[in-house]
Amino acid sequence: MVSGRLTRLTLGLFGILYTGTASAQGGTPPPNNLPNDYITVLNWAKFPDGRRWGSTAGIDVAPDGTIWAYDRCGSNSCVDSDLDPILHFDTSGRLLDSFGAGLFNVPHGLHVDADGNVWVTNHGVAPPNGHGQQVFKFSPRGEVMMTLGRAGVAGNGHYTFNQPSDVLVAPSGEIFVADGHGPRTNARIVAFAPDGTFIRFWGRHGSGPEALEGPHALAMDSQGRLFVGDRTNNRIQIFDQDGTLLDSWTQFGRPSGLFIDEHDTLYVADSESRDNVGSYGHNPNVRRGIRIGSAVDGAVTGFIPDPAERGGSSAAEGVAVDHDGNVYGAEVGPHDVKKYIKR
Repeated sequence: MVSGRLTRLTLGLFGILYTGTASAQGGTPPPNNLPNDYITVLNWAKFPDGRRWGSTAGIDVAPDGTIWAYDRCGSNSCVDSDLDPILHFDTSGRLLDSFGAGLFNVPHGLHVDADGNVWVTNHGVAPPNGHGQQVFKFSPRGEVMMTLGRAGVAGNGHYTFNQPSDVLVAPSGEIFVADGHGPRTNARIVAFAPDGTFIRFWGRHGSGPEALEGPHALAMDSQGRLFVGDRTNNRIQIFDQDGTLLDSWTQFGRPSGLFIDEHDTLYVADSESRDNVGSYGHNPNVRRGIRIGSAVDGAVTGFIPDPAERGGSSAAEGVAVDHDGNVYGAEVGPHDVKKYIKR
């Protein structure tokens, strides 16, 4: 626990030094015409049984460099399906393993921790069916090692969720859950000890400085700052691990997915921005795609554009980057995972 307190003290000092630099970036509009240094690889995943992707927004890279993702059982839901939603690939797209059949309604957020364990959030459904509103921790072989939340029970207590959207494990072992997905659900970050004991939560509905109307994605940089994709508010909120707001960025677009690599390069998937006034996803003059930049100073330096912006969601909603710098985009609307390799 001493190391955790020191980390939070360091974060507080770092935030004081950092804010002056980053705030200058925070008010700038997202660039739409930066260089695209990547080639798109289609049909990356190879399913030996002829199975095809359903909706997916969860993807991450394991410590050994392999790729974990989920598939919503060939559709946008796993309710009443006997398919395994959790999928393990090598970087060539060869399926190594799968598991999780019968446990999920709608898998949503996916994170692989430093020990290679796989964490997946599970949305509920209406009417309730006894599943959902939980976070699962799996071993790499698919054994359930921990569950957070009460199956099928929506709530805002210490041990209940309402549409948990993402999960992240800090180097200290503390667990952070982005809890909420819409105006009738929660809008908060919940922190747990490594053993699953509740520690704290913060956040509320709204668009003010410390509100979180749509906490959709999580990432953590080398300083231990927690990046939250506050999607409905078209911004990234940056907190220390106690919930103190350090900065707010809009220059990366409408953040559906976040990934920060070991060099503090930030990748942000924008799958929903559109001009329609008063409609869902309203973010005028912002193109969809994956923006690439610095988690240190907020500068945006690259952009993988969505080649066919249409509907409520297109191109990548989840994003991850492997050890060779290849980018993976997990897509809800197109039902696909695409790989992007450097030119």
